[in-house]
Amino acid sequence: MSDSSGGHEPSTPSEQDNDPVKDLPGVLALLTMGTTVAIIIAVFVVLGIWADRAWATAPWGLLIGITLGTVAAVVSVVKQVRRFL
Repeated sequence: MSDSSGGHEPSTPSEQDNDPVKDLPGVLALLTMGTTVAIIIAVFVVLGIWADRAWATAPWGLLIGITLGTVAAVVSVVKQVRRFL
């Protein structure tokens, strides 16, 4: 039998590693993490600014909002990363 059956030859392992469709879930996970971090921090910053205006506590509301937002964002990223480990 000859190898000239007219069918598609299997890809080499190095060609399979460069498949953009295969990398798509990883890229989407990174985009999701980045978006999640940005939204969480933005929400807490807005809440901190609101607290400063409502109770005249500037800049403490903003600083607490930034701190809580950063902690919440890190917790969220850790949970998302654990799914891939």
